[in-house]
Amino acid sequence: MPGKVLWEMEDSFPEIQLPESRILIIITGGTICMRKSENGLVPAKGFLKAGLAPRPSFNDGSYPEPLEIVIDDNGTKKAVQSLRTPVSTYDRRVRYSVLEFDQLLDSSSIDAAGWDHIARSIYRNYQLFDGFVVLHGTDSLAYTCSALSFMLQDLGKPVILTGSQAPMMELQTDAQDNLLGSLIIAGHFMIPEVCLFFNFKLFRGNRTTKVSADDFEAFASPNLDPLAEVTSLRTNVQWSLVYRPTAANPFSIQTKLDTTHVACLRIFPGLKPEMVDAVLRLEGLKGLILETFGAGNTPGGPDSAMTRILADAVKRGIVIVNVTQCLSGSVSPLYAPATVLGRAGVVFGQDMTTEAALTKLAYLLSLPDATPEEVAKRMSVSIRGELTESTRTHFEHPKRGSLTPELSSLTALGYAIQKGSLQETKDIIRGESRWLLNDADYNLNTPVVSEISFSDLNAGR
Repeated sequence: MPGKVLWEMEDSFPEIQLPESRILIIITGGTICMRKSENGLVPAKGFLKAGLAPRPSFNDGSYPEPLEIVIDDNGTKKAVQSLRTPVSTYDRRVRYSVLEFDQLLDSSSIDAAGWDHIARSIYRNYQLFDGFVVLHGTDSLAYTCSALSFMLQDLGKPVILTGSQAPMMELQTDAQDNLLGSLIIAGHFMIPEVCLFFNFKLFRGNRTTKVSADDFEAFASPNLDPLAEVTSLRTNVQWSLVYRPTAANPFSIQTKLDTTHVACLRIFPGLKPEMVDAVLRLEGLKGLILETFGAGNTPGGPDSAMTRILADAVKRGIVIVNVTQCLSGSVSPLYAPATVLGRAGVVFGQDMTTEAALTKLAYLLSLPDATPEEVAKRMSVSIRGELTESTRTHFEHPKRGSLTPELSSLTALGYAIQKGSLQETKDIIRGESRWLLNDADYNLNTPVVSEISFSDLNAGR
């Protein structure tokens, strides 16, 4: 029988050995691994056996040998079952094992101790796997992503966090797509960042925020485009956006990001300064994230009670960081109220999310020999791609054409103030009929800087 002979010939062919990546899935809990109970959905054990092994996308049926994982700081190793995915579009398999926390958590219960547990699990197994996928509830997922991005120092492998809006065992769920996408990216692409994968998009973890309680598109990265997007044909990685270490230092972790030393306060119309003062006088407080209006504005002026309270707190060694309440945008000295806060010692948080600002502040305060001055300085500088550093060109000549007399005077005034020459500044203002200090040049820069006071300039008029 020709058909039978052909079948036997196919069975006799040796299996093609394709390259494979090894990924460790760390399960902290969350909706993705929950099951129904009489009290509602609760985290459940046995996710690999019940949730992954029966699904062809996660199990090619080969059932490879167990993999060893390290389970404690003493280096104790334990052999655990591993599964292997079918061959991907890139002719590679992903082999993985699962490490479940002893106590699975709802994400609303995660805290700094939970972050330490995740970081230590990655650190112990760092040399054994090519990448890591962390399953986590969605409520505090953006906080954990941000915290881990700072805790995992000199990271050289992908760490991807994901979860779902519905459990894996439900008929209609996003769990399978989210986990499979995370697994494929971690096993195929060298993106050495802490990332969040959700709804076919890979985000930088410390740029994300949760935007929906029930939509499958639950997360957004308002101030940075996705690092990668998954389509029906391939995974498109924006390599120009990927953040990479600039030095070849060994991987390490910083633990004990005690968030009890930091607080977050949202400004609202009618907020009493006494309320802000009460928060800033909490025992043990070292830092405050201030969620302000628009580009960083708060009620009051230079001599208001609010400004005095913030300035006094800064003098007492409390680091205060100004971030915007808006979903996108940046805090900057665009308006006078924000500038007043900056002069009071409040740090401009640029375009950081609240989650990133809070966890970064806790991270910097946890570093050895951290001082308020050094922490405040580093809060406005990107250390893991969590903010967009930008500078403005001051008083630059146009690249073509000549300056008008008005622009010539305005530019000369800018240079005079920049040099700190009070006499030259007075001379230029005396020769102009208009009030040049209110004018802006072609870059929308005004000549005024804080080093020259209005009283000095008025005295020369």
